[in-house]
Amino acid sequence: MELHLEKDTHTALLDTFTALLDAKEFYDAHECLEAIWFPRRFEENNEIKLIKSFINASVCFELIKKNKRDASNKVWKNYLKYRPLLYKTDSPYLNKYHAIARKIEYIKNTM
Repeated sequence: MELHLEKDTHTALLDTFTALLDAKEFYDAHECLEAIWFPRRFEENNEIKLIKSFINASVCFELIKKNKRDASNKVWKNYLKYRPLLYKTDSPYLNKYHAIARKIEYIKNTM
């Protein structure tokens, strides 16, 4: 399926998301991926749902920073619901998605 963003823009947003996770700027990380997800949010597309799961993970981390554990656990469940789409998505960005998922799980395990 053709992506609506230019490949370089999509790559840049994924790289920025990763850098923001590293910097523990979870709110900004969430906003970064909104640029990919929001225009396509109503599509029945595994890749878009996977991106939404990454957004959910960053929201979960922001909620943990704010000491809102119950809310963060609910959002984390949304991440887990769509994480298996890593294995059902055909995308030129699949390697980046796998790296993001590993980073997300590392962050969650260290919070």
